[in-house]
Amino acid sequence: MSLLPERPLLVSPQLAATLGLEEALLYQLLTDIQILGGDQGRIDCRQLEQMLPFWQAGDIRRVSQSLEGKGVITVHSQPFGIDRHFEFTLAGAANHAWPASQVSEPARPLPARPPQAPTRLMAQDWRPAPDIVAQLGQYGIPPGFVEEQIPEFVTYWTERREPKHSWNAKFLKQVLRLWREEEARNAQRGRRCVIAADWRPSPDAVDILVNQAGINRNFIEDAVPEFVLYWRERAEARSTWNSDFVRHVKRQWSRYTATIEHDSEPHPLPRDWQPNADLFEVLSLANIPREFAERELPAFTLFWREDGRASSSWNTKFLQHVKRQWAYLASQGESDHERRQRSGENLSTRHRSLVDDLTDRSWAG
Repeated sequence: MSLLPERPLLVSPQLAATLGLEEALLYQLLTDIQILGGDQGRIDCRQLEQMLPFWQAGDIRRVSQSLEGKGVITVHSQPFGIDRHFEFTLAGAANHAWPASQVSEPARPLPARPPQAPTRLMAQDWRPAPDIVAQLGQYGIPPGFVEEQIPEFVTYWTERREPKHSWNAKFLKQVLRLWREEEARNAQRGRRCVIAADWRPSPDAVDILVNQAGINRNFIEDAVPEFVLYWRERAEARSTWNSDFVRHVKRQWSRYTATIEHDSEPHPLPRDWQPNADLFEVLSLANIPREFAERELPAFTLFWREDGRASSSWNTKFLQHVKRQWAYLASQGESDHERRQRSGENLSTRHRSLVDDLTDRSWAG
């Protein structure tokens, strides 16, 4: 059993409008296969892929599962591509709105077109026909969902006062569209999760920040701990962590480049050095209180005064020092509230080597 390469794949416009274009195409091809194979359709997976050369196996699996989810077909084998053969039957074909005979037969002279039903305005007490409700049920749409759409449908078309030949067909299409939107929203909600402690931005997110926004990789790395900490303490479930991280880093980088001065010549840290006032705004974007940064200043100044090395941006070094100290306390299990309390205490933050804390970043030299 094989189809000639020259044979076109026909799609019923009404079927495509109801099921979706991909689903309608596969459904009509499976209809041909079942007619040739008897009550139950059976075809070699490779042969079906040859009939649909513009799809990968994963596409056929996705569309066939969509058809099964809508109640249009019943799959008896493993999902497409797992077994050698794909076995199925058309579910409820005898009662379906698009019989196989209408879809798969070769073109023949069209019979005389019956006269159209007269157009009617929407009635205030309109209800969908029982067979329409049953047909929607074949697509897996709960009766409750169908019932919820009736008042809005009646109100909308009553106010517009547009006559139609078939309000049932109009209602069928609208409910199918609304159900697809509901399924998409449910799928989106299903992907939401609380950010993990070991969360890392995706390679695509890093690529956007580095290659498109021109942000230094070290700056991005330093932003990860504070981002994870902030959202873990809020325990909020989201499905867009990478997008949120990109916006967070872009906002910080924009403020950073606008407020942090880079001197033209490297110089040792002055004895009376104080951080730029705008630096504290950058820290506030990372939810680090000013008091915490001010408590870090004496240790920072002492270390670099004794070290004697020169730098072109002491503001940059101090910014990264404060952010690392804040992230370090978070790694020890302290909550945001506890760290904010620490920021008002007169205690040393030398929980690890200052040499490690204050080592130059390659981008901050």
